[in-house]
Amino acid sequence: MLGVLGRALGGPRLLRARTGRDDWPSHGVYFFFEPGELRPSGDHRVVRVGTHALKRTSRTTLWKRLAQHRGNRSGGGNHRASVFRHHVGAALIGRDGGRNGLLEAWSAPSRSPAWEIGEAEVERRVSERIGRMPVLWLPVPTRADGTSDRGFVERNCIALLSGTSGALETPSRSWLGHHAVSPRVRASGLWNVNHVDDPYDPAVLDLMRDLVRPRPARGAGAEEHRDGAPRVQSPLRRPSVPPAVADRVDDDPHGDRATAR
Repeated sequence: MLGVLGRALGGPRLLRARTGRDDWPSHGVYFFFEPGELRPSGDHRVVRVGTHALKRTSRTTLWKRLAQHRGNRSGGGNHRASVFRHHVGAALIGRDGGRNGLLEAWSAPSRSPAWEIGEAEVERRVSERIGRMPVLWLPVPTRADGTSDRGFVERNCIALLSGTSGALETPSRSWLGHHAVSPRVRASGLWNVNHVDDPYDPAVLDLMRDLVRPRPARGAGAEEHRDGAPRVQSPLRRPSVPPAVADRVDDDPHGDRATAR
């Protein structure tokens, strides 16, 4: 399914070179891949699934959420607004043996003046790393009544891809996530915490198939094939007996906060 999506979009994008003026849909579910993380076929595997605006009152767009993960154009960022950045930064600190107290400061709810310089350096490294990760996105619109299928797609894609469910696509020995603070990141092989232990509903594959709208590879989305982003094929397979998909609402108890996603 992600292979079809990738062809429809003209290939994945690298966030380091993107802005909100590119042709992003207003709402969707995103899939990050990571250089060096491969499937048995040699294609790159998904390392994070996420979405946004799960509450009816939220006005967060897909690009705004991706920009929070990417950080600002000068190389900085705010890991307290992006749990993805938080996980990656904590893993970098753990792997590289950061100074005593840096990990605690990184995990605190607010920045300490004493660690401002140390945190800024980690933010820069996180932005550099995430900026090199290709991303695909699936447009998932909001209905007129304010509901959407974004939570359903996110939840079930994470459950399907999670290593805790016995997924065949395991992380490499050198994957940075092995140094993550969260045991769920380490066990799942994903930069995710929520839904990694959930059961998987195969109806998500039929829903994703219906949401994919192939279009010619052109404009910003087609450039990644030329600038080196990897070829991506789908780790997802349709069920033999496709069940019906009912309208669902996923009430995110954390809204767009970074705390548990």
